[in-house]
Formats: sequence, structure tokens, C-alpha cells
Amino acid sequence: MAQETARQPPPTASTAPARSLLPFILPAVVVGVAAALVFVGVSAAAERLQHVLWGPLPDALGVGRYSVQWMFVMLVATGIAVGLVVWKVPGHAGPDPATLGLDAPALPPVVLPGLVLAAALMLAGGPSLGPENPVIAVNVGLAAWLGTRLLPRTPDSLWPVLAESATIGALFGTPVAAALVISEALAGKPMRGRLWDNLFAPLTAGACGALTTSLVFRPTFDLGLPPLRHLDAKDVLAAVVIASAAALLGLGAVYAFPYVHAGFRRLRHPMLMLPAGGLVLGALGALGGRLTLFKGLAEVGELARNPAGWSAGQFAVMAVVKLAALLVAAACGFRGGRIFPAVFIGASLGLCAHALVPAVHPSVGVATGVLGMLLAVTRQGWVSLFTAAVLAASPAVLTLLCVASLPAWLLVTGRPQLQLRPDGTPVR
Repeated sequence: MAQETARQPPPTASTAPARSLLPFILPAVVVGVAAALVFVGVSAAAERLQHVLWGPLPDALGVGRYSVQWMFVMLVATGIAVGLVVWKVPGHAGPDPATLGLDAPALPPVVLPGLVLAAALMLAGGPSLGPENPVIAVNVGLAAWLGTRLLPRTPDSLWPVLAESATIGALFGTPVAAALVISEALAGKPMRGRLWDNLFAPLTAGACGALTTSLVFRPTFDLGLPPLRHLDAKDVLAAVVIASAAALLGLGAVYAFPYVHAGFRRLRHPMLMLPAGGLVLGALGALGGRLTLFKGLAEVGELARNPAGWSAGQFAVMAVVKLAALLVAAACGFRGGRIFPAVFIGASLGLCAHALVPAVHPSVGVATGVLGMLLAVTRQGWVSLFTAAVLAASPAVLTLLCVASLPAWLLVTGRPQLQLRPDGTPVR
């Protein structure tokens, strides 16, 4: 009897009936569309303000648009503007951004207007952060606040998951990224039913968010890099070396992050911390040039369109400067995320490798550089693989990414992340 019992397969989770999933469709659709519209609204407003601040305004003043003088003026002014929001606006634009990741807490409604304003000013002014963290936090807060009031019988824990999935789907223009993030978050947690039962509502929200953004905003991550048609041994070697080197560089920044953060915290007031951060960012912008400003997605596209337009040394300088700018912007109090700047850093490293060794295919260099940097910065394996894969849009590169992720993951696993706890200690 014992042998027969041992031979029986372990019990599997039963699949949820359709009637238990149907009630989640409408909330997921509404959250998906609303979250995408928030993302599009913040992004569009920031882009219009950026166009004015870095175009007609310096032209009217007779100053070069990306002159060293204007970089200092704009980045310090952005620090002052965001510092005023953090200091005076109710809610103080949320908690310390160094303590937040993609899984944002449900902030009270009073915090959200200031967080939106601080994020939009940051995106327009030039600091090296992306929109993902503050937009996710705003959407999670809105969904939790409105959802618990309009549909009180729906589990409270559902709203943050729907909002996060919807925003990630909107950011990347595809629900696949949202499904990967939620799958990774569910790993190791007790679940009722099958994985796809638990993913049904988040995937619905992510799909609606992605569709809404695609129809309204038309985002794209495809850099138009030349496709890799055939793999050979040199491609495998290049992928492993570049991904590991990028991961090591990213880890260096991760270990420096608590010290940079503590240095700015000694200033104690947002009207000192943020302008001081803007001053340092102005110096870094003067050193690295205009491409090292802003969140980096449009700028990495400019690099990829002309891989031969810069020397290996210039690519290396841009990568290091952008990484330093990411550290400073995230440590001094600007509200923003780390994924988009990390993409620029990894792409610059990959193109540096291509410039040093022309036999390194640019798609291999960019994709594996981004993979290693994102693994070090986010510790999100699936998101790192997905982001790197969509940049190259080549099936052969996907194979190399899976191989290169293994040594890179061995380097970063168990190490700190580019995120701190409220007491200033690193998150592992």
C-alpha cells in the first residue's frame, strides 16, 4: 500500500470554474484603460513641457538648447521645482523614492496629485529617471481608493495587482511584460487554483492597458538594429562577456547607492537635496552630453540608429555618466524609475563593445548589455529578459540572452538591489 501511494502523482491544483473568473473582467478592463490613460496623460504633458523648456525657451533667451549653461540652469531649476512640490504640496509627493520599486504600496489620494506633478516636472527637466515607478504608484493608489468604494465586495488585494499589471502593459505596449512581472511576484507564494487562473484578471488589465496605449500613444521598443541571422561561437562568447560585465558595473552602482543616498539625506530638506542633486546632474550632463539627459528611451534609439557615430571611448563615457546620473537622481529625491535609464546604460555598453571589437554584432551587444544591467538594477529576471529581447527583435538573440542570463544571474543573485528600506539599508 505504501508503495502504491508513493507511486501516485502529487495532487494538482484544480482549475477555477469560468463563473468565478467572469466577475473580474469588467474591473480589469476599467483599470486597464484608466491606467493607460494616466500614463499617456503624464507622458504627453511631460513631453510638451520638455519641448518648451529645451526648445523655444532657450532660443528666446539666446542660449544654446543643450549648452552647458542651459543644462545647469534647467537641472537646478528642476530640482527647485520638484523640491517645492515635495516640501509644500499635501502628501509631499509620496515616500522616499529610493524605497520604492515596481510593487508600489497603495498611497492615500492626497499624495497622488503631488506625485504626478513631481514626476512630470522631473521627466521634462532632464534627470535620468523613467516614468514607471511614480505612474505605477499613482495608478495603484487610484485603483485601490476607487475600487474599494465602487465595488466593496471585490477583494482589496486585487486592485493593486490590476493597476500594476495595467501600467506595465501600457509602459511596454504589450501585456506579456505584465504577465511576466506578476508570475515572478507569485513565485513561492501560496496560490489557490492554477497559475493562469491567478493571471486571468491581471492579464486582462495588462492587455487593455497595452491596447489603449498602442491606439493612443503608439510606443515602440524596437531599435531597428540589424538582425542576427546565424549564431556562432563568437556570438555566445560575446553575449556571456558583455552581460556579465554589465552586471558587474551595475552592481558597483548598487553598492554605492546607500552611500550616495545617505550623503544627500544629510542635507535634510528637499529644497536643499533636490537642487543639490540638480547641480550634480548638470555637471554630469556637461560631461556626458545631451544624450545622457532624460529617461533615455529616445536617446538610446538615436544611438542605435548610428552605431558607428561614436567611438568606444565616447560610448563608455556615456554609459558611466548615465549610471552616475541614475544614482544621483534616485538618491536625491527625484520621483522616477530605473528601468529606462538602465536600458540606455546597457545599450551604450553593448555599442562600446561593438566599437572595440567590430566582430561583436550590435544586436548582441545592445541586448546582452541591457540584460546584464537590468538584472543588477532590478533583480527582475523575466522583465530583464523581455526588455532586452524586444530591443533586438531577433529570435537568434533570444537564445543568446537565455544563455547569457545564467552567469549574469550568478553574479547578482543574493546581492542588494538599487532600492533601500526606510531605514536606509539595501533591499536584497
